Amino acid sequence: MRGPLRVGACQTPEFLGDVEASLACMADFARQADADCIDLLLFPECFLQGYLVEQEHLRRYALNLRSAGFASLLQGLASIKQALVFGVIEEREGRYFNTAVVVSRGELLGFYRKTHLVAGESLFDKGSAYPVFDMRGVRFGINICYDTQFAQAAAAVAEQGAQLLLVPAQNMMRRDNANRWKDLHHRIRAERARETGMWLMSADVTGERDEHRIGYGPTSVINPQGEVVAQVPLMTKGMVVADIPGPCSDYS
Repeated sequence: MRGPLRVGACQTPEFLGDVEASLACMADFARQADADCIDLLLFPECFLQGYLVEQEHLRRYALNLRSAGFASLLQGLASIKQALVFGVIEEREGRYFNTAVVVSRGELLGFYRKTHLVAGESLFDKGSAYPVFDMRGVRFGINICYDTQFAQAAAAVAEQGAQLLLVPAQNMMRRDNANRWKDLHHRIRAERARETGMWLMSADVTGERDEHRIGYGPTSVINPQGEVVAQVPLMTKGMVVADIPGPCSDYS
């Protein structure tokens, strides 16, 4: 019988327009993950280029997933043993998407485009599909940040037999909003876990962008009963690890 899927969710600094720093951060977490026999690493929303929804930032840093530039980037990730799920700003035929890619040994296995956009994301187009992926007997899908406020987004993943919902998030907010929301994220995500019976793992940024914006996280693991079973401390770079059982396993 296959063992569980060991997943690490990474709470990282924010990198704005510094792809090399983002890649170095992934490599650093991958080295840590080697010692813990981790199978998959999850990183935040728009992690690669940084979450900044401004025309100049998108124009300068967005990547076409079929481009030579993205292929070169994947080649640089080929030595990492773990599968990677990380956020990218995607460009396709003049349109921009808030996307999470699934990569293994330098190969693009697939991607998910955010289906629910906040008002400040008007420069993005919505995605329309909820792909799922299989690894070590565990099926998982993706919701990105705000998606989790909509039960239908998680249900669309669960209906395909998934045991795990991965949530790349980016909650670098103005300080008043950050303080209001830092305890609400878990309440919303716990509802999605209870409704669907899936495990839920989130990855977020932390730190201060400037005097106006702060990112607390959270990066955490929520079990199918809606309980937070592990969390990286707020305002701390780190990783939380969980063993996700397959459909025939007993997680109780």
